[in-house]
Amino acid sequence: MERIQAIAQNVSDIAIKVDQILRNSLMNAKMGDGRRDQCEVPRDPKYPDCAGKVEWMRARWTSDPCYAFFGVDGTECSFLIYLSEVEWFCPPLPWRNQTAAPSPPPPPRAQAAFRSNLAPLLELVGTGKESLSFMKKRIRHLAQQWLRAARRLEQKLKGQQGDQKHILIHIGFLTEESGDVFSPRVLKGGPLGEMVQWADILAALFLLGHSLKVTVSLKELQSNLGVPPGRGNCPLTNPLPFDLIYTDYHGLQQMKQHMGLSFKKYRCRVRVIDTFGTEPAYNHEEYATLRGFRTNWGYWNLHPSQFMTMFPHTPDNSFMGFVSEELNQTERQRIKSNKVGSMAVVYGKEASIWKLQGKEKFLAILNKYMEIHGTVYYETQRPPEVPAFVKNHGLLPQHEFQQLLRKAKLFIGFGFPYEGPAPLEAIANGCVFLQARFNPPHSSLNHEFFRGKPTSREVSSQHPYAEDFIGKPHVWTVDYNNSEEFEAAIKTILRTQVDPYLPYEYTCEGMLERIHAYIQHQDFCTMPSPPPPAKAQSPAMQSPPSPLALSPNATHLVWSPSALRDPHAWPPADSLQVWLSEGRHSCTETCRRRGLVCEPTFFRFLNKKEVFLQLSITCDSTEYEMNHLYPAVAENVHECYLQKEPLLFSCAGHNTKYRRLCPCRDYREGQVALCRDCL
Repeated sequence: MERIQAIAQNVSDIAIKVDQILRNSLMNAKMGDGRRDQCEVPRDPKYPDCAGKVEWMRARWTSDPCYAFFGVDGTECSFLIYLSEVEWFCPPLPWRNQTAAPSPPPPPRAQAAFRSNLAPLLELVGTGKESLSFMKKRIRHLAQQWLRAARRLEQKLKGQQGDQKHILIHIGFLTEESGDVFSPRVLKGGPLGEMVQWADILAALFLLGHSLKVTVSLKELQSNLGVPPGRGNCPLTNPLPFDLIYTDYHGLQQMKQHMGLSFKKYRCRVRVIDTFGTEPAYNHEEYATLRGFRTNWGYWNLHPSQFMTMFPHTPDNSFMGFVSEELNQTERQRIKSNKVGSMAVVYGKEASIWKLQGKEKFLAILNKYMEIHGTVYYETQRPPEVPAFVKNHGLLPQHEFQQLLRKAKLFIGFGFPYEGPAPLEAIANGCVFLQARFNPPHSSLNHEFFRGKPTSREVSSQHPYAEDFIGKPHVWTVDYNNSEEFEAAIKTILRTQVDPYLPYEYTCEGMLERIHAYIQHQDFCTMPSPPPPAKAQSPAMQSPPSPLALSPNATHLVWSPSALRDPHAWPPADSLQVWLSEGRHSCTETCRRRGLVCEPTFFRFLNKKEVFLQLSITCDSTEYEMNHLYPAVAENVHECYLQKEPLLFSCAGHNTKYRRLCPCRDYREGQVALCRDCL
């Protein structure tokens, strides 16, 4: 196989050289009349950077072989041809033949059709890494659930499936260039949450009928994108052949390094799988640098909804999620009858989790009432951190771990890992999940794990989704340092009967429904936000009347029944409610307290002076500024602020100085990512 790859690479290199010779020959033919050394840099105000780019090319055109690939040979004319035809910094040269034959119209798009067989996907995923083997096993194990869910969604959509998309899936963290730290840890109890999620993304996109290409190496990525030979400074050789690219932060960095200017051109097609979320203040490069929000992971200037999270904790991002195994009625009854009422399983497979300071006190209490089981990885003997009274099974295959959960009454977390899939699996198998309340909440300001992550989110427990969206009786969040509270919780849990429970958004159908809606409705390439109006306007330039109206009880604003509605807008604008936050609350929290979710797409309707007036807010002055908390009002001084930079519209963040205008919306039961009319 390696020899075949080497031969293929040699053939590719020869083809590149031949192509380069042909390009140079064509250039020589067109310049045979002596123009080759007579080109002058054009002075065109439409191309203000042209002269500077030519100067740069004179000094550095040999710094990357890709320039020679595109025909640059050190002459002034070759610089200008490159800068006008490959890049776009200079105007087209008048003596160049610009009358290309009109390109034929693109062929009609194929319609996406639900698939009924996952076997071809397993071939697409490939081999050669433990992580890929893990993902394929998961896809096989859940195959029947996926196929049943696809049939149900197909009936629900009644043929409204939409166009088939060409999608590149590049799993950057599995490439050798990023270190691929995950594959070696698959067999040693390392975190598997990311691989669980990627396996489910692959299954969902494939079943929805889209055309997929999967890469886990940099060389495959370059080949599929059409990266010219060199060091990554030149654009792609051809238009990007993919409608969408799903990747992660590692893949995003690799694409930026190798796509040249094409990265900026095509980044609107990228979707970034991002476990912990990226808030707008960290995403906007200039603002993050000026205001101290810059980290190793942020500053990409993407639309915040292009980041896709594992749990719905950051409304500025899109909620991607994953799936947990569903039980039929027979399995649910069997689990309920086979539960061992005094059995507890500890969340976490790495021995380091057991090094938690102070665990002895609450483990001693738990040991009074329950038999404690662990699934800690070890090579030769029991890890010293695991107490002798814990029955440690070692690292279990997934199906054996499921059987353990189906017997256990309690699944208990020690505070780490954060926000993984295992608690949802335990709850789906009829366990109660017990976790520690963090006081103060953990964040990038006070906790090493979150330091450097592009979020200021405050994590109030090991699994905030389980705490906020599921809650009692399935989830108990208590202060582990309070022995009385901890013991009282154990006693109550022992007396409480719970049924297996899985939120709809973590079922196969829920994930298919959500991804289908995103693919059909999210378009970050053709929806630039309009600039804010000027500070001073003549009467003739006044903005149109607000489409919002005061609610009947006068507490908030709603979409006016008489207002026009864009039928293509998504989410539909009539799901909007506008609420004024308290100073200590973000918009995320403000909406959540009203049984709603913050919807950043709607900020553009709020970013107007009239909205303050409609809420009876006095504004002695109104300013446009870059601030992720705006639009907002400083009530004590009657100063109102509107957002100058649409990329900074943010549900996150609060300051006691401001009350924020918050765009909230309703959501489908069990599917927080979608409003009631979003399908």
